[in-house]
Amino acid sequence: MSAKVLLCRCEDVTLAEVEHAIDAGQRDIESLKRFTGFGTGWCQGKQCLVACSRVLEERTGAFPQAPVTPRPPVHPMPLGLLATLGDAVSVDRVASDDEDGER
Repeated sequence: MSAKVLLCRCEDVTLAEVEHAIDAGQRDIESLKRFTGFGTGWCQGKQCLVACSRVLEERTGAFPQAPVTPRPPVHPMPLGLLATLGDAVSVDRVASDDEDGER
């Protein structure tokens, strides 16, 4: 049954794969992520981190202390877009710059 339970929908990581990784010696959340690939999809772990942490705690008795390594946004964006409330740089301008090949 655990072979069909998905813990990470983005990367199709099953409960059986996470259990196998823990049995293979992956005893912290970061190495478990690197071994299975959970948390590397579109949601960057927002949907699966808690589920995988729970399985790790249940199997090892140790609560995961450190979160996984954060990654930058999926799509690069100008710093000005992040630093303003949208007045200085608009999303339309960013899209047109990408089409022209400018950054």
